[in-house]
Amino acid sequence: METSKVLEHTHAHSHPNKKNVINRLSRMIGHLEGIKRMVDDEVDCSEILIQLSAVRSAINSTGKVILSDHINHCLIHAYEEDDTQVIEKLNDAIDKFLK
Repeated sequence: METSKVLEHTHAHSHPNKKNVINRLSRMIGHLEGIKRMVDDEVDCSEILIQLSAVRSAINSTGKVILSDHINHCLIHAYEEDDTQVIEKLNDAIDKFLK
């Protein structure tokens, strides 16, 4: 993300689930490192694919937590400030996340 885009917001981002998200990301990083070892150790491809599927599910789940925080905090502030740009950026981010 470009620094200039981060500075466009006029409010501080509140992430009530920050610790939860960081813990999830740490677990995913560990899981990916384990998958990397599996590839290096030439583990059966089907087992690797199952583990990749688990990481993808964890990413999607974490994305939902972040989206919920954004809707419940940033969008409420944007609505109060009549800031339609925030909604446009959210729509763009959702489109990219769902690809």
